[in-house]
Amino acid sequence: MSRIPNDAITWGMMLRKLPSLFRIVPRIIKGRKLANVRDPAQPCGLGWSFEQATQRNPHGPALLCGDLSLSYAQVNEQANRIAHYWLAQGIDKGDCIAIFLENRPQLLITLLAAAKVGAVSAMINTSQTGDALVHSLALVAPAAVVVGDERVPVFEAVRGRTALPSARTWWLADEHGAAVPCGFVDLLGNSEDYPSTNPASSRQVFSDDPCFYLYTSGTTGLPKAVVFRHGRWMRTAVHSGLIALDMRPDDVFYCPLPLYHATGLCVCWGAAISGASAFAIRRTFSAGRFWNDVRRYRATTLGYAGELCRYLIDQPASGEDRRHEVKKMIGNGLRPGAWAAFKARFGVEHICELYAASDGNIGFANVLNFDNTVGFSLTGWALVRYDQGSGMPLRNLQGRLQKVPKGQPGLLLARIDDKAPLDGYTDAAQNEETLYRDAFTPGDRYFNTGDLLRDLGFGHGQFVDRLSDTFHCKGESVSATQVENVLLQHPQVAEAVVYGVEVNGVDGLAGMAAITPSESLATLDFGELLQFLQARLPACAVPLFLRIKVKMDITGTFKYYKTRLRHEAFDPCVMGDEPVYAWLPDTGTYVRVDRQLAMQIQGGRFCY
Repeated sequence: MSRIPNDAITWGMMLRKLPSLFRIVPRIIKGRKLANVRDPAQPCGLGWSFEQATQRNPHGPALLCGDLSLSYAQVNEQANRIAHYWLAQGIDKGDCIAIFLENRPQLLITLLAAAKVGAVSAMINTSQTGDALVHSLALVAPAAVVVGDERVPVFEAVRGRTALPSARTWWLADEHGAAVPCGFVDLLGNSEDYPSTNPASSRQVFSDDPCFYLYTSGTTGLPKAVVFRHGRWMRTAVHSGLIALDMRPDDVFYCPLPLYHATGLCVCWGAAISGASAFAIRRTFSAGRFWNDVRRYRATTLGYAGELCRYLIDQPASGEDRRHEVKKMIGNGLRPGAWAAFKARFGVEHICELYAASDGNIGFANVLNFDNTVGFSLTGWALVRYDQGSGMPLRNLQGRLQKVPKGQPGLLLARIDDKAPLDGYTDAAQNEETLYRDAFTPGDRYFNTGDLLRDLGFGHGQFVDRLSDTFHCKGESVSATQVENVLLQHPQVAEAVVYGVEVNGVDGLAGMAAITPSESLATLDFGELLQFLQARLPACAVPLFLRIKVKMDITGTFKYYKTRLRHEAFDPCVMGDEPVYAWLPDTGTYVRVDRQLAMQIQGGRFCY
């Protein structure tokens, strides 16, 4: 399915961007100086940066949520009280504090306090319960935990399986207040009489000190804890806030993303702090209320992830769609098929699509505002050939990795050096699995991202697929993302998730797609849909199975649960009321799969 994309960046396109480039270069130079903290004794990171922003804009809004507006000075003072209280309670630099509460100002104030102490905040996914929650806590061995009132019942259900003492189990009241639960300590109440001045500890936090533990899903489905250091936080904040977005004190950044993930927590909040700008949040994303929030806060900048932009496009068109002050947005996961539609409908001038991974050391950003690209990276990188079966990079006879031609998909490797260190996981063995040594020259080290990108020219990359989402059918490599993009071009398909499933008699994996119809199942013409796909995809990439879903299940960052879909495959016995259809050999349409037909397919009756 490899092809040279028509999104290639030409000399003419670059020449038209020269005025923008001349404006950006000074920001790049300044940003590189601020972000690359080389002196191991130089204070840096979240707490120090927020204090600098408070000096720049003390009375300007720092946090907005609902009717609440807190200035930089107010947020800084509240965080300082908690920091002084924690220091008095024996919380030391390097101690881990598990954070378990939903998006609200108290969450960010708590994180800021921990950063000032030098403690590490473990960002627990608020959707976790039971075994997954216990696992996430055990991974980081926290010295303390902060639980929001809204998550108390979930935490209480597993409390007996943790070793956390009651004296260090702090509770944060919800916005409406509540009585302190038995066995918890009121964090705000106990810290309110402590000093509001910056603690000396905030100037004893340095580049290599860990700031957050962020969780990323492993291949088994259980989370892995990624170390996010203060130096990396500085690079992320400066690159997104100063270089990419040119954030300023009069900007307002609206972020509806969950703050336990790096995009919302580090990219979006970091960008706002970098510009001493306001940061507006809400508990959970609402497509129907999104633009009302944007107008309410007079937002100039947006954060997005995954399918969020498509959900906004799918909302009914309104004469109010362009009545806002948004000029720029930053995030990841905007599909090429939705890119132009979003810009045209909502009139946002600059989409700064980025590429990064919590467990990696590289970031791309679309600073020059080209379409359908993640932009360029200031970190060294290479796109290499890989084995389609194992996904491992291929070495030549000299033992070196092999770069792919420009425009062709390749496995992205990021160079590890002093300017781009790899923080990695809390588990050293997991780190070693991602490293490639002596890749191109003796002694070099590269991080394997596990993602496929293509070089569009002039250092600009385009995300192709995750290697785990690329499957092989009849000896050919099939990009799930490419098939999804084709499906989404069909007027009767609102959402699409593509993956490979095992079928007896198929060489490799068979393509399957879960789709949500734009209108209803009754209006979907399966024969016409099959013809549509056959005209736009190689034969090996046309899905053999379709699963019809009324609503897709998504993660907190608007990504789909592919692992569950792969596991359930096309077995109608586990689908409930979600019908499955199959394209049988030598037919011109998809037919409904019942239990008998599913058994015949798996029994090898049909020759695919």
